[in-house]
Amino acid sequence: MMRGIRPVILALVAMVLLVAPCFAQATGHVQVKFVKAALVVGGGGGSGTLVYRGRHYRFIVSGFSLGVSAGASVTWLEGTATGIREVNDFAGSYTLVGGGGAWAAGVGGVSMRNEHGVLLTLKGPKAGLEFAANLGGLTVSLR
Repeated sequence: MMRGIRPVILALVAMVLLVAPCFAQATGHVQVKFVKAALVVGGGGGSGTLVYRGRHYRFIVSGFSLGVSAGASVTWLEGTATGIREVNDFAGSYTLVGGGGAWAAGVGGVSMRNEHGVLLTLKGPKAGLEFAANLGGLTVSLR
């Protein structure tokens, strides 16, 4: 009786080991260009690429901000997306709290989370004339 059960158990263990990585979280690499204009209330948009499990996914991004902000800028952000279980988790509405500034050139950085639990941590150079310390939102849509 035990001899017949052992192969079944080994087969089940092998199936679990093969299937488990599909459900595991993986880190993605994100690059995005974002153009923004603001005077207290701001808005902007851009596009980027997510590299996730060896594949490239293009996306578009749009957003708003409310707080102490003035000016216009272009920001090239790069960083990580963690907590992704499947690529569709990356799309969604992100809430952010961030700050940064630019006078001809500077740096920007942001950390935000969406409703699927994906955490984006991005930073990069900013060009233009802008000061911002605000609360905002961002929507990411896969193409």
